[in-house]
Amino acid sequence: MKATVFHAHRARNLVHTVVLIGAMGLLVGTVGWLLAGPAGAALAALMPVFSLLLSPALSPAFVLRMHGARPILPHEAPGLLRVIEILAARAGLARVPALYHLPQPAINAFTLGHPKEAAIVVTDGLLRRLSGREVTAVLAHEISHVRNGDIRVMALADLFGRMTRSFSLLGQLLVIVNLPLMAAGGVTISWLAVLLLVFAPGVSLLTQLALSRTREYDADLEAAALSGDPEGLALALAKIERYQAGIFESLFFPGGRPPEPGFMRTHPPTSERIRRLRELTPGPAPPWPRYFQGAP
Repeated sequence: MKATVFHAHRARNLVHTVVLIGAMGLLVGTVGWLLAGPAGAALAALMPVFSLLLSPALSPAFVLRMHGARPILPHEAPGLLRVIEILAARAGLARVPALYHLPQPAINAFTLGHPKEAAIVVTDGLLRRLSGREVTAVLAHEISHVRNGDIRVMALADLFGRMTRSFSLLGQLLVIVNLPLMAAGGVTISWLAVLLLVFAPGVSLLTQLALSRTREYDADLEAAALSGDPEGLALALAKIERYQAGIFESLFFPGGRPPEPGFMRTHPPTSERIRRLRELTPGPAPPWPRYFQGAP
């Protein structure tokens, strides 16, 4: 893999993440200041810290059992479990994430938990539709989310978003309650502040979506480095996009689906993800088991 391209992509993604998290924190702090002055701003700064430190973390296994997922046992898919062991070792994880199977036809994989207790979930559709090489690439992507702490980053962004919405709603209610006094001239209000209270939740949501896209780009990059196979992930993404289109879309939108506005996406456009992956050159690959070539 070309070191210059890798480091350039990674530096850009890191800067985007820092800027976006900072912007969300500044926004919620500003709304808190409008509501209660310095005390509101301080509350907005301290609440996320205490929430992340003190909130109880549910075990991934407990959450997954509630949704009908079950752990994949060693005798069921030894090659697949060996792949995830190799990827976890290459990522430097202290503990190999547990692998779960979700009996759903959708082609999907996602991660729960934190580096010390993570679980990666793969659906039945993903295991049936993708080759061993492509599944390996998708698992590398999920392992990258674990290593980079993306679950915690997105949890922080979600907390900022919920705080912004709550503060905004409270501020708008206060404005409504004080309308009689404003009409009588007993209270003056900054309409600029009112506009900020109204639009702050929307701005926070767009920032959160942009952060999600940035973390996906970074996980793609890390996955290519872990597996040494950027083309494998590019093939997997192309296949997932093709299957997700489905028969109904091909009937009603024969020329392709109407383009979704980029700023409303939780994931980057697949074509752009594939383009970035194909800018990279393959790196050293580990000794994959036969599963990588499609054998059990």
